[in-house]
Formats: sequence, C-alpha cells, structure tokens
Amino acid sequence: MEKVVTGLLVLVGIIHLLPVSGVLGVERLAALYGISLGEPNIEILMRHRAILFGLLGLFLVYAAFQPSLQTLAIVAGLVSVVSFIAIAWSVGGYNESVRKVVIADIVAIIALIAAGVIHGVGRNQI
Repeated sequence: MEKVVTGLLVLVGIIHLLPVSGVLGVERLAALYGISLGEPNIEILMRHRAILFGLLGLFLVYAAFQPSLQTLAIVAGLVSVVSFIAIAWSVGGYNESVRKVVIADIVAIIALIAAGVIHGVGRNQI
C-alpha cells in the first residue's frame, strides 16, 4: 500500500508542476490559463505563482518517497487544491482553460484523500 501512496503523491506533484512553465513569461501563462496578461503586475504575480506551485510540486514528489513527510504533503496539497476550487466556484464565470485546472484539482483531491486514507490506515497498523 505504501507504493500506492507514493504513486498518488507523485501524481499530485506532477499536477502541481505543470504550471511551472508559466515562469517563462506571458505567452506561456496565456497558453496555460487562456487569459491576457497585459498588465505587468499581473505577470509578476502569475509568474511568482508558477514558482510557488513548483515548490509545492517538488515537495509532494519528494514526500512521496519520505513517509515521515507524507502527512504534511497531503495536508499541503489539499489546502492548495481545495482553496483553488473554492475560489473558482465562488467567483464563477471562468474560461475553458481554468475549467481544466478545476478538473485537474478535483482529480488531485480524490488522489490526496485516497493517499490520506491509505497512509492513515498504514500508520495505524504499525
């Protein structure tokens, strides 16, 4: 079962690493999110967001192979994806590209909940 948790955390880590290419500039961000970033402040914020996603993605992948960090990784991943979905749903009116992000985050939630249950059961059996 430990390998299942590892695989699920790697999957969620990859989902979080996908937006990292946004750090390369406006064109990549526009392709990722289907939005125009004509204002420099929005570009700065979005590129920084890409870096933060990269850090979280790397942590999730690293924690996948470090059982002592898996609980923290699952919680951090859940905070990330649940908060994004909550914001997206509360604002509404998002485009097709952001809808794809919402779907990816729903997949991540399912994976993280499964990983959490399996990880928790495994810890209770020790």
